[in-house]
Amino acid sequence: MKWLAIIVAAGVAFAAQAQEKVVLGMSGWTGFQPLKLAELAGIFKKNGVDIETRFIAPVQRSAALASGALNAAATTVDQHIVWTSAGIPTVQVALIDKSNGGDGLAVRNDITSLKELKGKTINVDGPGTVQHFMLSYILEKNGMSIQDVVRSTLAAQPAAQAFVAGQGDAALTYEPYLSSIRAKPDAGKILVTSKEYPVVVDVLVFKKDFIEKNPKTVKATVDSFFEALDMIKREPDKAYELMGSVVKQPGDAFAKSAAYIAWQDRAANKGYYAKDHKPFVDFAVRVLKSNRVIEKQPKAEEMVDLRFQ
Repeated sequence: MKWLAIIVAAGVAFAAQAQEKVVLGMSGWTGFQPLKLAELAGIFKKNGVDIETRFIAPVQRSAALASGALNAAATTVDQHIVWTSAGIPTVQVALIDKSNGGDGLAVRNDITSLKELKGKTINVDGPGTVQHFMLSYILEKNGMSIQDVVRSTLAAQPAAQAFVAGQGDAALTYEPYLSSIRAKPDAGKILVTSKEYPVVVDVLVFKKDFIEKNPKTVKATVDSFFEALDMIKREPDKAYELMGSVVKQPGDAFAKSAAYIAWQDRAANKGYYAKDHKPFVDFAVRVLKSNRVIEKQPKAEEMVDLRFQ
């Protein structure tokens, strides 16, 4: 019977290894919420994925990945470049969304052009975040640099809240927090968004060692994300209610935020990684390098593992 106990114990150990939990770090960004939809609607569970999602700010998210507290994350391509440059061994397994007006720069009503931002105070998150990256890009495209403005370092939600409360001359934030500024026209206006400056591209990344041990779980996670996108098309009202509950919005308000997001299905994933990924990474590396956010320059092809699509 001793041999039977050994076999049973080995089987339990193997099952535990095969079912290792996905611990996913993300934010309240509207574009990430199909991942929560897959959790709330039971899609992950149906596909055998044991998942725990944690809402963690970008800088803490990278530290959690490095320490092993997370084994997956939703993030932007520019942030993933920063993590890769810092030696955090992660790869992209899927494209989640592209911002189509969901990130934006809000200004006071008396500011009419980007040139007028010189010397002004802008509520924006710190280096290594998508907000800092987008602001750097916008300023460079208009003959300025990040050094030409005064930065009040605030994450996306407090940046919007502070702006509405009267703090700062401008704020760079994203949905659903950008809509809180849209709803207060007396406080200011949205001057430009990711529609004019399309630099916000979101991806799902996993740690390499987790992928090596749990390829079936990674595949099921990616499949579950695409199933969630199918649910949004099939049952939009229910999907928006579930996703809105995550960020304390009613379904109709979440739907308005989602109008500024372009979620990326399987076909869009294949198109992006075939044509757009390398040029975008090369461009983002130049911006991040020029702003001294990174030292090492990752190669685009080393940042992806596309076998799960």
